[in-house]
Amino acid sequence: MPAAPRSTPPTSHRTPAATPDPTQPSESPTGGADPDDRRSRKRRQTAEHLVRTAFALFAEHGYAQVTMEQIAAAADVAKGTLYNHFPVKEALVRARMHAELAEALPRLFAGLPPELGCAGRLRAFLHATAAYSEQARDYLPHYIAYRLGQPLDARGAENRSGLDRVYARLLADGQAHGEISADFPADLLADTLQFMHLGTLLRWLETPGLALADAFDAMLDLFLHGCATGGGR
Repeated sequence: MPAAPRSTPPTSHRTPAATPDPTQPSESPTGGADPDDRRSRKRRQTAEHLVRTAFALFAEHGYAQVTMEQIAAAADVAKGTLYNHFPVKEALVRARMHAELAEALPRLFAGLPPELGCAGRLRAFLHATAAYSEQARDYLPHYIAYRLGQPLDARGAENRSGLDRVYARLLADGQAHGEISADFPADLLADTLQFMHLGTLLRWLETPGLALADAFDAMLDLFLHGCATGGGR
């Protein structure tokens, strides 16, 4: 993962677009005469400016010390404009992290050669996310709390980070090569692994001295091999 997430929030459209594949490079919106296009582009540019401004203030003063009013003033926009894009500070963190993942995941996925096998690719991917999480540790609690506090109907694919789809792709490839059981759909396995990922992150955040890469290794071993002994299966 890159050294630090950047601030490019997801594009907003009036008509929902198809959910992008996080394993493929994202395409930049193209210009056009359509007024909706211009409005969407302007909205995206404003959101990007707000996120950049907010994170500059967070870096200078600390996340907890910065208010939404300070962000609006520094960005030279009305408070209503800021709240229209981001109702709370945590939404700015979500925008930054999801934008960084949207940019990084295709490149990372391309760096996971099939020769590693499914387990090897999953482990390499987890180690990369561990490095990213360590660098973003100060913001992760705010991101996780915000995401978990959202209504269930706001957690559709278009609002997710993309990790679930990377896991689904890797696990489906593993099933196709006979490395992963086909008794369960890849999407179900991916959801299970992502919740294990979340649980491991939470344990790491509250456990001083715990190495996240090691915790992910243990998590993956549990996912792949289970916890039952031969007699308990």
